[in-house]
Amino acid sequence: MTVITPQPGIMEIALYQGGASKIAGRSDVLKLSSNENPFGPSPRAVEAVAAEAVRMHLYPATDHGGLRQAIAEGLGLQAERIICGVGSDEVITFLCQAYAGPGDEVLHTEHGFLMYRISALAAGATPVVVKEKARVVDVDAILAGVTGRTRLVFVTNPGNPTGTMIGAQEMARLAEGLPANCLLVIDAAYIDYVEGDDGGAGLVEARENVVMTRTFSKIYGLGGLRVGWGYGPRAVIDVLNRVRGPFNLSTLALAGAEAAMRDPAYMQMCREVNRVQRARLAEGLAAMGYPSDPSHANFITVHMGSAERAAAADAHLKAHGIIVRLVAAYGLPGAIRITVGREEDVTRLLEVMARFGEAT
Repeated sequence: MTVITPQPGIMEIALYQGGASKIAGRSDVLKLSSNENPFGPSPRAVEAVAAEAVRMHLYPATDHGGLRQAIAEGLGLQAERIICGVGSDEVITFLCQAYAGPGDEVLHTEHGFLMYRISALAAGATPVVVKEKARVVDVDAILAGVTGRTRLVFVTNPGNPTGTMIGAQEMARLAEGLPANCLLVIDAAYIDYVEGDDGGAGLVEARENVVMTRTFSKIYGLGGLRVGWGYGPRAVIDVLNRVRGPFNLSTLALAGAEAAMRDPAYMQMCREVNRVQRARLAEGLAAMGYPSDPSHANFITVHMGSAERAAAADAHLKAHGIIVRLVAAYGLPGAIRITVGREEDVTRLLEVMARFGEAT
């Protein structure tokens, strides 16, 4: 009897679990589990999507020209080096599909984004995990982990769920130390929360072995539209466009993302509120005895001391209508990740966590 089986590696993929959004019996749920923008999207993005809705019967542009041009103008980049995807996840998938396969290795650090492993396995490649140093990417450890089979190296910067990051000099040292047939992929999904940092764009333009990925899901508040993009050498972008579906982004997604990119004042407001409330959240929890590493993103990961303590804090918060994220799947079983919310959200969480300390 013929047995229909998937390609090698597929059944090793654990299904991705997104952040919870509901608590049974509660209507006042505060969701701080998925690193979403608490203010939502720019009003301009909402207006653009609404205006485009009447044209949903038409196919979207295949070259994403308007969005690529908006990104290029907004960030001082070259439009022909940009590729757009269904979230930066899809660009990561393209990279693995195009540059890794059976017999190849895809390297990432121990607390990196779960999609690196998933996309590597889906391409038939072998994911390889490298240790971090105190939850910070260790360039020397990465270089030591590279072999003749390594084709892609993924670095999340700032990290998720750590929030930590390495500087441009260390990233350049990493790129310089990789073999010629290996691509460095800088996953800069959270770099918009770091004032004045280009996320690795300059390194992309200076070298032929670096790709940067970005997203509209975080500071731009468009997680529901699923729009991301990559910036790389022209030859690499040409390859990725050959595996990209011609209509991978909808008309609504393209319109919303372009409008969001053309509203920098809204993005800057979100970044400033995040900066202030992130410090307030981290300092308030540290004063209660719950420390976190310095975060450069829109969340903090709080170290509770043990997996049992983290689970108890998670349950206590849920009992009071607040959803956070346990991060054992990222190699941090004794921690909880908390999205930075609005001022009133941070106040509510701090008050509930103060009662957790009193109760335990």
